[in-house]
Amino acid sequence: MTSLIRIPKLGPLQLACGMRRRMDSRNSDRTWLVVVAASLWGLSALWRGPLAKDYPALAVVFWEHLVLVCLVCPFLRRAVRHVIAASARTKISVLVIGAGSSALATTLFTAAFRAGDPITPQVLQKLQPLIAVALATVILGERLRFSFGIFLVPALIGAWLLAFANPFAVTVSSAQAALLAVGAAALWAAGTVLGRAARAELSFGDLTALRFGVGLVTLVVISAVTSTPLALGWDAAPKILLLALFPGLGALVLYYLALGRTPASRATLAELAFPLTAAIVGIVAFGARPTATQWLGIAMILSSVIGLALHEQFSSKPSVDAPVRAEDLLI
Repeated sequence: MTSLIRIPKLGPLQLACGMRRRMDSRNSDRTWLVVVAASLWGLSALWRGPLAKDYPALAVVFWEHLVLVCLVCPFLRRAVRHVIAASARTKISVLVIGAGSSALATTLFTAAFRAGDPITPQVLQKLQPLIAVALATVILGERLRFSFGIFLVPALIGAWLLAFANPFAVTVSSAQAALLAVGAAALWAAGTVLGRAARAELSFGDLTALRFGVGLVTLVVISAVTSTPLALGWDAAPKILLLALFPGLGALVLYYLALGRTPASRATLAELAFPLTAAIVGIVAFGARPTATQWLGIAMILSSVIGLALHEQFSSKPSVDAPVRAEDLLI
């Protein structure tokens, strides 16, 4: 019987080109750029924390998204045309990224600041890598080598130590903040994986514009359904603008520039620079005094993030074996 599936034969030139592309991909790894973007996200505590104490989380995130949509408005029409012409898989990815990873996750994270302190919500970084790695192996076909665990395990332990002042005695209030943050973790992890998949058909500019646009529409619908007021005082305007410019648009542009050449599993671990930056902000701006175990957590996260970036840049056997470019993921 003749097989219905025909596997094309690759000649020496094609094999050589494929090997060259993999070498170029390794040399152009942008894990370091994910670290920069995640650090900008960590600065959001400077403005999000005070806003969360005075206004509903939904209102803060709505105005943040409104400013962001105004900034990316020139690219939105083109992005809509491109996503309409894209595959159903990409359309679903954009909806999940905009409604879930942008609107809902940011709202949950903002609410966590009201329930806890500026450091406790960072527990989301303890679970996000686990969720994203699982999704990346299933959806994107990324294969993890044993060396990835050498960086992953210390980073997860460090994130836990950093999130709680006493890691062995979690209080009800900190648990409430953690539950809100865990919801955000799952949504952000999905966004990390689906964002790389969507880059097969959409540019990072398209994806950024669609993320904010879909997120804004989602927030309007949630506000209407829940009757949540969206009004803010004029004193909130500077903080909203700074949130939108730096942790919002600036960080996301850098993130999507990096994601096209960075496996989702690797990017998610590099994002642990987020709680590290947030802890520094808490110490400098809010007078937080980390315990000895929190300092240990900071050291473990920093070592893991820097170690992973250096390993993936220079090692002949990277920890994550992934498709060369996001375009290779299209089915």
